[in-house]
Amino acid sequence: MSVATIEPPLEATLDPIRHDWSLQEVQGLFAQPFMDLILRAQRVHRAWHVPNAVQMSTLLSIKTGACPEDCAYCPQSVRYDTGVVAEALMPVAAVRECAARAKAAGATRFCMGAAYRAPRARELEVIVEMIRAVRALGLESCATLGMLSPQQARQLKDAGLDYYNHNLDTSAEFYGEIIHTRTYQQRLDTLAAVRAAGLKVCCGGIIGMGESPADRAQLLRTLANLPEHPESVPINRLVKVAGTPLADAPEVDAFDFVRTIAAARVLMPRARVRLSAGRESMSDELQAHHRQPRRGARPRALCTARAHPARP
Repeated sequence: MSVATIEPPLEATLDPIRHDWSLQEVQGLFAQPFMDLILRAQRVHRAWHVPNAVQMSTLLSIKTGACPEDCAYCPQSVRYDTGVVAEALMPVAAVRECAARAKAAGATRFCMGAAYRAPRARELEVIVEMIRAVRALGLESCATLGMLSPQQARQLKDAGLDYYNHNLDTSAEFYGEIIHTRTYQQRLDTLAAVRAAGLKVCCGGIIGMGESPADRAQLLRTLANLPEHPESVPINRLVKVAGTPLADAPEVDAFDFVRTIAAARVLMPRARVRLSAGRESMSDELQAHHRQPRRGARPRALCTARAHPARP
């Protein structure tokens, strides 16, 4: 006669939400047997989120190319010859049309990305109108515009912006290998300004830039130890673009990528952990390790008005 194993309630298996993780503890998560880590992450996910649902989001590049920064992964940097043609800030009406198409395709969140080091006042005034247009359609709004001052963050909040995306990209220790035109502290300062303004934070990183496993653990530790966890944590897999310094970066092992996602889920239970850049090169099997979409759902909805990649 077989005896059924009765598992404890999910609540009994969960750790408290923390902001004091040590690097050793985070590295311990990465070192767990693969299926044990997946199980732990799945338990956390099911306790805090609808188990088999994904949010469909669209990212539109509203201002493309000619960015003065030197981010080694970015095809929009003016310093690299990548074939990206610089284009001015889009008209509000064109952005509204793209947002309407995204909504019709199933997206509920619309993110506007601009290749700026930091937006200027007259540019921000136009972007404020874009945000209002997106919100009027009933979509969640997100923007990624580079560094913000506290006053600019408040201006975006007053316009109705829901989320601001500003990634840390990697660990503080490895950051200097990737970017020289903006400091890690400046990124943290922008996150603080965004949070103080009452905006929700979208902040993650990029995997596959030559960083070590310790760098990945340190990135997640930094995010998890913020005073408040980001509401959204995009995990990007490097998209290698000819002409950028990282065009020939070595491939990331698929299991290492999944471990990073699973560890992020355990460390920041309430956050939406998002598969972001690099999805087009991911197999169905790799994406399935993250989360299975609803039946009939598509992994993303794209506005084809701007095919250029937006800055992470």
